Parts: sequence; structure tokens; C-alpha cells
Amino acid sequence: MIGCVFLPFVAGYYLSYLFRTINTLISGQLSADLGLDAANLGLLTSVYFLVFAGVQIPIGTLLDRFGPRRVQSVLLLVAGGGAALFGAASDFKALLVARAMIGIGVSAAAMAGLKAIVTWFPRERVALANGYMIMLGALGAVTATTPTQWLLAYTGWRGLFELLALATFAAALLIFWVVPDAARPQATQPAGVKMSAIYRDRGFWRIAPLSASCIGSAWSMQALWAASWLTNVEGLDRESSITQLFIMALGISAGALLLGTLADRLRRRGIGSEVLFAAVTVLFVVAELALILRLPLPSLLPWLVISILGAATVLSYAILAEYFPRELTGRANAGLNVLHFGWCFIVQYGTGLILDQWPAQDGHYPIIAYQVAFASAVGVQILALGWFVIPWLGLLSKRVAKFFFFRHPETNTDPVDVSVTSAEAGVHEPEDEEW
Repeated sequence: MIGCVFLPFVAGYYLSYLFRTINTLISGQLSADLGLDAANLGLLTSVYFLVFAGVQIPIGTLLDRFGPRRVQSVLLLVAGGGAALFGAASDFKALLVARAMIGIGVSAAAMAGLKAIVTWFPRERVALANGYMIMLGALGAVTATTPTQWLLAYTGWRGLFELLALATFAAALLIFWVVPDAARPQATQPAGVKMSAIYRDRGFWRIAPLSASCIGSAWSMQALWAASWLTNVEGLDRESSITQLFIMALGISAGALLLGTLADRLRRRGIGSEVLFAAVTVLFVVAELALILRLPLPSLLPWLVISILGAATVLSYAILAEYFPRELTGRANAGLNVLHFGWCFIVQYGTGLILDQWPAQDGHYPIIAYQVAFASAVGVQILALGWFVIPWLGLLSKRVAKFFFFRHPETNTDPVDVSVTSAEAGVHEPEDEEW
């Protein structure tokens, strides 16, 4: 199963991560060759996330219906064609179309792997398996730093994308020929279930705003604006900037393994993944504030926390796997991915628009422009975090009330009933009857 299922899907996810972050390294060359400003560069990079988000729901349905093998292999052919077009493009419109094709082509990479894991691996080990998959796939972000910089010296950005096209075609053929259709008979899909059932679920909407606003922002920052921050704000040269991006990419890979392992061990101790997810999102917000407020810390430290948060899908997907039946995990993950990548598009493109409100000086935007752009996203994250912990605050208040209103021996009054139900606490319980 590792050789015939896990690793082939890891290869597709690796390419997805590489395509997601490659523009960070080549943004300077693209701007110089085609005269792109910050808004155009932000749009070119973020259109990947826009189309990615737009096709998540139909792809989730296709994965549940036809299985990950067929869907992933076909879409990777589209990604390979987009990479070939990107390498041959001579104007901004052609680059935009090619980038959109790449986004569509790798849009099933994460969900196909997650669907395969949920299908073939025990439910209690899903978080750990997700961690290993994201850890290995995140090596694509590692490749998009120093190794790619070495390769660019020989091929240029056009030759690089032609090589990526060949690698993507090879991954599509590998998945089609090696991966089996199914490892075990699939349960019959519940009758009448539509995507709207996912979006009506209370548990889904408890985690979705926090997951989308934090993970989407982390992806946006690392995929494009981290390099600009390191150069324009921190004053690093290109070599030092690429070195730090390389370390941050390693942080994604290590973070996926760390979060998956922690979730697996905490689960055995009776602590759910929701608690760990809340903790890491708090650290993420603190790291962003440290950057915005220019606290006297090594810049690598908060950027490492930000990169690790980009791997927190290990936790949010595992939480959804507990919320929904196995047969609906493809659609549930797709529903969350729409919000992940939709918010990533908004932040990435929006950051470019905000930066353009300040005049560039010697090709650099002022520090205040980056601070305003990053702070706008942080405000949304704080609101989402408050929404996520409200049920816990309600549970805490009821327990405090129970402590103070418990019947005293000297009184004959009955104790106040302040028992907390799962519904009152906001704890999601699968409603099998509804499915």
C-alpha cells in the first residue's frame, strides 16, 4: 500500500506544492522580463489559488464517485500542459492562462491523497498518515528554493517549466498505471446527500473560518510575499533571502510530521485535534504580530511558525474525518479547500493591491505598506479564533456556574441543573440518522 498507493499520490502532491511556491523564486525575473507590477504579479500568482478553489466542489464529488486514481491522473495531464504553456508564454495573458491550467491540474493533489488515506488506512491513524503525506509533499516547497535557484542558472525560468511539464506528465502516468482502483469495497453513498449538507453542518462552520483564514494566509505569504518582505523590509540580499526561504520550506515539511505525530499521541490520551489546532493558530497570530510590530526577534523565528502553520491541514482534515462518514470525506475536504484557497487568493491579490497604494522607492515598497497589508489578514484571523473558542467559553461558564450554584448542605434547595450537553458546548457529533 505504501509503494502502490501512498507514494504515487505523494508525488502528485509534491508537484502541487512546487507549483504553488515556485513564483516566489522567479518573481523577480518575471517582473524584469515582462514588466509586471505588484498587482499583476499578485494576480498571476494568486489565479492559481482562485481556480483551485473554484473546482474543489466538483472535484470532491468526482473523487467520491470515481476514486482518486482516475481523477488525479487525468488532472495532472492538464497541469503538465499548463506548465509547458507557461514556459513558452510571451505575454501576461498567456502566463495567466497557463497558471490557471496548472491550478486546475493540481487541484485534486491534496484531496486525492487524503481520499486514498481515508480509504485504505484505519481512521485512528488518519492524522498521522496525513502528516507523513504533507511532510513529503511539502518537500516541493523546499525544492522551490535553493535547488531551483541552482537549476535556474542553467535553464532559465522557461526551461525550468518545460522540465516541470515532463515531470508532471510522468507523475500522471505513474498514478494511472500503479495505483489500484480500490483496496476494499466502498460503502454505498447515502441517498440524497448533496454538497449543501456539508455546508449546513454546524461543526464544519465552526472550524472552517479559522482554518481558512490562518492556513490560507500562511500559503499566501510563503508562496509570494515572504520573499518581498525579506528583501524590502528585512534588507536581505537574494542569496540570504533564498536561504531563509529554504529553511522555511523545511519548516513546512517538519511541521507536517510534528503536527501529525502530536495529534496521534494526544488522541491516545483523550485530547482531540481541535485543541492542538487552536493552540497552533494562536502561535501563528502571535508570529504575524511579531513581524508587523517589528519586535526585536530574528525574522526567521516568526517566519518558521508561519511556515509550520501552512502544514496545519494535517489537523483540519483529520478533524473533518471525525465529523463526516468515510464516504463523504472527499466532499468535506473539498468544501474546506474552497475556503482555504479562496482566502489565499484574496490575501495574495489583496496584498498586491494594498502595496500599490504606496509609491515604490528604488523598486521597493515602504514598510508601512507591508504592515497594513499583513495586519488586515490578522484582524480576520482573530475574529475567526474567537468564533472557534466560543463553545469552549460557554462550556467553561456553565462549569463555573455549576461550581457556585451547587446545593450547600445547610440549605434545602435543589441544585441548579447546569449539565452541559454536547450541543450546548458546540461539540460536533455525527448525525448518522441524517446521513
